[in-house]
Amino acid sequence: MLPTLVEDTVMAKKTTKIRPWTKEDIRMLKALAREKTKTSVIARKLKRSVGATYQKARALRVTPGGGRGKRKV
Repeated sequence: MLPTLVEDTVMAKKTTKIRPWTKEDIRMLKALAREKTKTSVIARKLKRSVGATYQKARALRVTPGGGRGKRKV
């Protein structure tokens, strides 16, 4: 019979607290999107994840800038 390694150490999970979007956050998101700022930069300025920023922009029907540039031919 082979010995099995079982460790009882449990790593603590990183908990995230959901912050509601304030009017100031939305105002800043719209302003930065109008300037065609990349989603990653907007997320950093708002101290939110890229996914949360993208979802909120979609809900507000705002198109953030950035992404891939035009292809050179």
